[in-house]
Amino acid sequence: MSAKSAPQLLASPLHRAGSAVMHVRGTMAILVVALLMSGAAWWLDRGQQDASVQQASGPETASAAEIASVAAATEPIVPEAEAKPEDKRYHALSEFLSKRYKVSQDVTMDLVTIAHSAGHQVGLDPVLILAVISVESRFNPIAESVAGAKGLMQIIPRYHSDKFREFGGVTAVYDPQANIVVGSKIIKEYLRRTGRLDSALQLYGGAISDENAVYFEKVMTEKERLQQVLRNSAPVGSAT
Repeated sequence: MSAKSAPQLLASPLHRAGSAVMHVRGTMAILVVALLMSGAAWWLDRGQQDASVQQASGPETASAAEIASVAAATEPIVPEAEAKPEDKRYHALSEFLSKRYKVSQDVTMDLVTIAHSAGHQVGLDPVLILAVISVESRFNPIAESVAGAKGLMQIIPRYHSDKFREFGGVTAVYDPQANIVVGSKIIKEYLRRTGRLDSALQLYGGAISDENAVYFEKVMTEKERLQQVLRNSAPVGSAT
């Protein structure tokens, strides 16, 4: 090897080493740029996601509030239930009876209701039942006669003990419901037996031999009075 060729040989490896270093530096620069771009893209994507969440949550809350407001504003208004015809009848009768016989209207309302229930049960006019009570006891549930008739419809328990069984026996004679139901059944039984309302009522009043039918007339007078109350309380053009 000549002295001239030695520097050339040394220069060649140094050149190759410099080229390699430059190549590595270039590669690292590319990697750094790539990492920076990737990081920037990630932050941009994260920011868009946060913005999307904020946008989604904002309108959702407002929508819920709007829905609640609209629901409250458009909620149908339910009108108060109109009074049923029978409620008006009961009120008119109970008010009249309360004033006439000096009894609490709460009590007369209960008795009017029971009389209607008993009338429907046995097939008897409820107003007729109320008329009998008016004549017999003037709506005193503990009334008792010298003959032993007791309660609202003045029933003699020993003669009708079978009818009191469903109420626990004759001791229920002062119970308004038991007394009214049993009294109504007795009138219905007498009506089937005689076939005539006047005879049935005379028998109920213990005056079957009264040719003038005074008891019957008293009951019918009271019944007409109560029917007049109903007519006065009924709307114009309606039947009572």
